Amino acid sequence: MRTLLRVFWNQLFGRDERARGVQRWHTSIAPGTATSTSFFLIMRRMRAPLITLIVIFAISVVGFTFVPGQDASGAPARMDVFDAFYFMSYTATTIGFGELPNAFTAAQRMWAMVTIYLTVVGWAYAIGSLLTLLQDRAFRQALATRRVVRQVARMREPFLLLAGYGRTGELLGRAFDALGQQLVVIDKDPDRIDALNLAAFRATAPGLAADARNPHHLGLTGLDHPYCTGVLALTDDDEANLAIAMTAALLRPELTVITRTLSRVTAARMHEFGTPTVVNPFDRFGDHLRLALRSPAAYQLLSWLEAGPGAPLPDRADPPQHGRWVMCGYGRFGRELTADLRAEGLEVTVIDSTRPVPTTGEGPEESELDDVDVETAVGLVAGTSNDIANLSLLASARERNPRLFLAARQNRPENAPLYTALGVDSLLVPTEVIAHEVYAQLSTPLLWRFLHEMPARGNDDAVALIARLRDDCGPDLPPLWRTDLSPAVAPALADWIAAGGATLGALLRSPEDRAQPLKVVALMVLRDGTATVTPGPDFVLAAGDQLLMAGRPAARRVMEALLFDDSLVAYLLTGRHVPSGWIGRRLLQRS
Repeated sequence: MRTLLRVFWNQLFGRDERARGVQRWHTSIAPGTATSTSFFLIMRRMRAPLITLIVIFAISVVGFTFVPGQDASGAPARMDVFDAFYFMSYTATTIGFGELPNAFTAAQRMWAMVTIYLTVVGWAYAIGSLLTLLQDRAFRQALATRRVVRQVARMREPFLLLAGYGRTGELLGRAFDALGQQLVVIDKDPDRIDALNLAAFRATAPGLAADARNPHHLGLTGLDHPYCTGVLALTDDDEANLAIAMTAALLRPELTVITRTLSRVTAARMHEFGTPTVVNPFDRFGDHLRLALRSPAAYQLLSWLEAGPGAPLPDRADPPQHGRWVMCGYGRFGRELTADLRAEGLEVTVIDSTRPVPTTGEGPEESELDDVDVETAVGLVAGTSNDIANLSLLASARERNPRLFLAARQNRPENAPLYTALGVDSLLVPTEVIAHEVYAQLSTPLLWRFLHEMPARGNDDAVALIARLRDDCGPDLPPLWRTDLSPAVAPALADWIAAGGATLGALLRSPEDRAQPLKVVALMVLRDGTATVTPGPDFVLAAGDQLLMAGRPAARRVMEALLFDDSLVAYLLTGRHVPSGWIGRRLLQRS
């Protein structure tokens, strides 16, 4: 129980530390009148109905003061302004109270009937105008904007500002929500924001339907909020992503910015504003294919780790490393991949190198496969922007040469079953490539470093690591986390590490039976910027080391308990069970 309390308070305290560590920043990029837009819309649209009601009231009140009446004794009497206004108040609001202060004369009753019908018309006009206002798109947008601004202003947890809620944003939204990461979304398509509001997220993700290229809109969604920790520019418009990256770099240069683009020129422009991480799915697919050519197991491990916890181990691709490839479609994707394949020393024959690929209808004709002698090729890439054309080319090529390694570009998510049914060996889904890479960079920062260091270890090390992960953690990818061995975060280990000789193998043992190893895998140790990938059990730990670990949630809880409970550490070192509480230790010393 004591250990659990320590872990609980550490997690609670640690979250507060992170919150306090967020740099407070304020920039006035949100217009001050944004939150009062709905009020001014109401006043503008309801101005005429309200004036009409006021005029009707005024005429009725004035009329009653002039219409002759009589008092209880039958003497002539006129209503004063207060009595006339009092009568009109309960008459016009349909309360009805009687004829006050005296019974009405015939003239007063006739004027009362006129005022009743006038007020009915006035109220009908006002209510109709109000209902029209409630249906007005601009008014509803103003109310939604005001609601989002209030939600963002009340946020007290670090959050990411996600611009663009397409397929990539949807994948990232679910993944980050599972990690407990707060998001604020902005997208110009109201239907996507409606989909966000209907998504079954654990935490509410405020969403605003607005153009993210406008800095004021970014301000409304929290760019100037002190708890905003990063900006993800993931719209399907390169110009919009460039504008978002530029705005974030100029107004909040300390923020992490990740953006997507399909153009090298746009990527270069983005790098002119700070140091954003630019993800080009075409370029990444080429890098992945080159890695698969050199080290299939390393590519398999990379794909597994980027897929997120719970993902099954993907099949190991085995693209041919020798022979001729055929590239169908020579747009931006085709040029990127052709350059990558040629960089690996492979011969590439390009179809449609001069004719632009149609955006509708057919792509390169199947008969062109005969011209490039596809029967003697070893691999074919269907890389046009048309899924129907790609599927047709793949089917035709497989019919001509069943041994071909087939790679393709999937442009629309709904066509995924067709590519699966066709049995494509390697498939590029740009939205998923971007989502996996952004997730790897933000979910566990050490993972991104590991993914860069791991391929250099070679194929055999990747095979061994995959086998170890499956043996210790099961067939699905286990959760990954970072363990910090600084004295402030791991006080129970401080003396042991400072004395020297604290090895990784000695630490990763079960606190219940130290003869049994703990079912966790140390993927990497980062010390002073130097990474050690898959350290062995004899690796000597030092204060300040950061460990990237993989293991089941139960093993993670044990690891976190070891950081704070010196009785567990004492058992690992001596084999003796030491009481956790002060009273138990005093009794043990006396005995």
